[in-house]
Amino acid sequence: MPGRIGLYEQWITEDGLIAIEGWAREGLTDKQIAEEKIGVAERTFTEWKSRFPAITAALKNGKAPVDTKVENQLLKSALGFTVKVKVPFKLKKKITKNGEGTVEEERIEYADQEIYVKPETTAQIYWLSNRRPDKWRRNPTAEKGADDPLLVLLKRWEDAANADADSKPEAT
Repeated sequence: MPGRIGLYEQWITEDGLIAIEGWAREGLTDKQIAEEKIGVAERTFTEWKSRFPAITAALKNGKAPVDTKVENQLLKSALGFTVKVKVPFKLKKKITKNGEGTVEEERIEYADQEIYVKPETTAQIYWLSNRRPDKWRRNPTAEKGADDPLLVLLKRWEDAANADADSKPEAT
């Protein structure tokens, strides 16, 4: 159709690129951005990314802060952390009313308490298998055998779990 503006042209404008970056920051995949937000096939969007570096840059800029947040949270989960929570408690007070007897008054107060959240084994394994694949690969090969740290660690956990199960009294 003569004079028809290509669909991609509205997405390589400043407003279009800001929208793409925002969707990437929200965690949408390239496929979701293409199909649900822009209304084109993923294949078309992939072609646009190769033709227009600004689209690729917008996606990268949108994903980078979120990826960093997730990495930081994964590390925090792997190492363990403390968190402050408000804990409710009751306060009781006995009040004497003009010699007529005592009345007990009750109210709820809140106090800050620090709680330690234990490290998550799954987060540790995931982190190490990605950051140190030379030592912590997910699919250990047969030739590594007993020297593989992941296999050694998994064996220790298995032995500890079995020891816990053996030490529990049997139901009668």
